[in-house]
Amino acid sequence: MSDEYLEAEIQHLLTENAEVAEQGITASRRDNTLVLCGEVESPQRRDEILRLVQERYPDLRLASDIGVIRAAAPTEAEELP
Repeated sequence: MSDEYLEAEIQHLLTENAEVAEQGITASRRDNTLVLCGEVESPQRRDEILRLVQERYPDLRLASDIGVIRAAAPTEAEELP
């Protein structure tokens, strides 16, 4: 399978899956590893994305460059100078 086809298929998998519905993750090939990049709102969401891709492609070497961003409202006021 070509890299472009695989990357597009993974994008489709993450976008169309009702449990994930994630559009902000990109996939790219680095050597023999597929690297998923982007940001999500929780470590659990990141783990679910990795699990989903690994289930679909069990023989694929997978790496994560998915960061976790704060999605909750701040708990304290920001003081401006």
